[in-house]
Amino acid sequence: MFEGSLLGDKTRMTELSRDMNAYIRPSPTRGTLGGVTRTTNEVILLCEGGGYDIVLVETVGVGQSEFAVADMVDMFVLLLPPAGGDELQGIKRGIVEMADLVAVTKADGDLVVPARRIQAEYISALKLLRKRSKVWSPKVMRISARTGEGISDMWDKMTEYRELMLASGELITKRQRQQKVWMWNVIQESMLDHFRSHFAVRDQIPLLEEKVVSGILSPGLAADLLLKAFKGRS
Repeated sequence: MFEGSLLGDKTRMTELSRDMNAYIRPSPTRGTLGGVTRTTNEVILLCEGGGYDIVLVETVGVGQSEFAVADMVDMFVLLLPPAGGDELQGIKRGIVEMADLVAVTKADGDLVVPARRIQAEYISALKLLRKRSKVWSPKVMRISARTGEGISDMWDKMTEYRELMLASGELITKRQRQQKVWMWNVIQESMLDHFRSHFAVRDQIPLLEEKVVSGILSPGLAADLLLKAFKGRS
């Protein structure tokens, strides 16, 4: 089962979209990060309740969206192209620190050599990061959708991860933590919407934003003014 953003469109999953055992649900971004909407968690639970035992959530890879997805899934897989121009971009963005598995894609043809180089660089880089699990160390693999190389091995590693995390109890603990994060994310989103639409501040927001942009007010002072108006008349 695929639950993703516009990149999860059925047009590039022609074989899978015809499989009666699979369900693909594209999620428009609608201004949210990488197609990760507020209801993505609910969709995951709905699909699990519907009998789908494997749920894949795909983002558009804009950075912040990956951080949101990491708090929704059991295993976070980072896909990297072999010729992205900046091999350690994931390290800079902090995304690789959350990855349970790193897969270098398109490892075929002329890209085999660059893919091997990037794999080696990420293996070395991961050794410098703090270990997040007592039973699992992130792996770096090479895969090719065109030739099929590495796909079976990748699935075996994902299965191994699940078995180890379940046996150790870490997977249950992780899901419990995610439930709490999910709750606070919903609260924060709802509170921000309430704040922006509140009658005491909604007309002041564009005015104070303009003053911040023009340098008349500091961001901190403008925020204090809005919060004071909200608290005083909420």
